[in-house]
Amino acid sequence: NVMVIPVAFHLGKPYPNPFNPVTTITYDVPFDCEIALSVYDLRGRLIEELMSDYIEAGYYAIQWNAQTEASGVYFIRLVTPKMAITQKMLLMK
Repeated sequence: NVMVIPVAFHLGKPYPNPFNPVTTITYDVPFDCEIALSVYDLRGRLIEELMSDYIEAGYYAIQWNAQTEASGVYFIRLVTPKMAITQKMLLMK
């Protein structure tokens, strides 16, 4: 049984986007490390920390339910030991 490990950090585009109210976010981690995945609003305020933990290398997906949030632009940010990656999302209710 062979486990495929990503070669680089990657934050996929949220799907669906625009969304109402749930979107799926994918991310790849090439080695075991501490990462944080958070959602920010257009003003840069932290809305929700989806995860912050030491994780193993691999491919991951997480869902964000924005049912209690207002329509608008949000940013998903993946912070790794080597870089930070951001993607834009649009919540349309």
